[in-house]
Amino acid sequence: MPRFLSAKPDARLIPLPWSTPLAEWPTEYLIALPRGISRHVVRFIRVGEAIYAAKEVIEDLAVHEYRLLHDLTRLDTPSVEPVAVITGRTDVDGEPLDPVLITRHLQFSLPYRSLFSQGVRGETVERLVDALVVLLARLHLLGFLWGDVSLSNVLFRRDAGSFAAYLVDAETGELHDSLTDGQREHDLQIARTNLYGEFLDLEAGGILDEALDPLTLVASIENRYRELWRELTGVERFSGSELHRIESRVRRLNALGFDVAELDIRTSDEGQTIQIQPKVVDAGHHSRRLMRLTGLDAEENQARRLLNDLDTFRFRTGQQQVDESVVAHQWLVQVFEPVVAVVPAEMRGKRDMAQIFHEVLDYRWYQSQREFREVPITEAARGYVNEVLRNLPDEEISSEFARVDETGRQLSNPYDPSAGFVEDEAAERPYDPWEDEVDGEEPASGSPFGGFDIEALRAKARQTQPR
Repeated sequence: MPRFLSAKPDARLIPLPWSTPLAEWPTEYLIALPRGISRHVVRFIRVGEAIYAAKEVIEDLAVHEYRLLHDLTRLDTPSVEPVAVITGRTDVDGEPLDPVLITRHLQFSLPYRSLFSQGVRGETVERLVDALVVLLARLHLLGFLWGDVSLSNVLFRRDAGSFAAYLVDAETGELHDSLTDGQREHDLQIARTNLYGEFLDLEAGGILDEALDPLTLVASIENRYRELWRELTGVERFSGSELHRIESRVRRLNALGFDVAELDIRTSDEGQTIQIQPKVVDAGHHSRRLMRLTGLDAEENQARRLLNDLDTFRFRTGQQQVDESVVAHQWLVQVFEPVVAVVPAEMRGKRDMAQIFHEVLDYRWYQSQREFREVPITEAARGYVNEVLRNLPDEEISSEFARVDETGRQLSNPYDPSAGFVEDEAAERPYDPWEDEVDGEEPASGSPFGGFDIEALRAKARQTQPR
């Protein structure tokens, strides 16, 4: 009898075929969605209108990741939401099966490879790198040691011309009160190794711009992280006549999307020099302001764009002296909601509404330039829907596209891209020394997987189980 560990249980999950290995589940329970590379069996499950990601993993790791994701959610960290851990699984013959970690599918998110279907342009890579760097810095500010920094362990959502990164795999993570410099450097070293391999993989697949060098890209990630960390936490000293630099530091952090909850300010005995250092920094400056004013939940750059349009509306209507919350309600009713109303219900699965509004603003600007007039926002919305949104793919993979990957090759199993391609089924699998069986039950010392040799952990778990 399976056991469910869940803070917010979904009863519809209980009757699913948990006695069947996840890799063998009937397709009637599954949905084909873009997914990244994983060392575990991963499937997307549809239950009513809800979509969940299911991952088979040994019990210690499943429970550890479930609880760690709960802590990260409580701290308002961009990560997937944990739903349940199913343990005590056995097959029809009574043989034990690995537990399953259930997380809620992050709507409108994509793994990095799916973003590169038309080739990886330099500017796209830079935006992805920036999103990953911001995520890593946010995690480190919270005291989270990732332990497996990579593009494969991140989901990306479009964010008004940029991307927002979400942590999707936390099984190697640890949450501390704060991180030492050595712990942060450890994560950076792992990032260099993993990302270099991923960029080489993209290069070998012919979907990385030839002008981009994997080694240079990895070096840029480290440089950008150090610059951001210095801005978020660094000490700044200046003379007592430059008090304006205190406000400038706060404004720079706000421009980066961070709020300063506490600033440590120290003056010399004679008052000639001042030292400042941010002590409590929290991401989501623009998102929180938009939520407070309008109730809209958006990514940081989307919120920045919507707030800019709100400020423009306030100026054009001559309401600079009117309370900001009053103007925000007017903007919501007169501008944002009419744009949303133009989008047909069947197209609302293509983009989230904040992203659609951002793209409508872009479309309106270009249309106004072409027609030498100011195009009304609702007219621009109708043009965007007919000319742009209608041609975009849905988040879900259609039946015709379900068997095709980003390079155009047919997938053997649309629910498991790691299974390879149709044309490879008859070919002999290449020799992989990492998958060779190891003689003996215990892993050799110095195992390249360290503490995450899955078979070794399973053997250890069997030895510690009560008889």
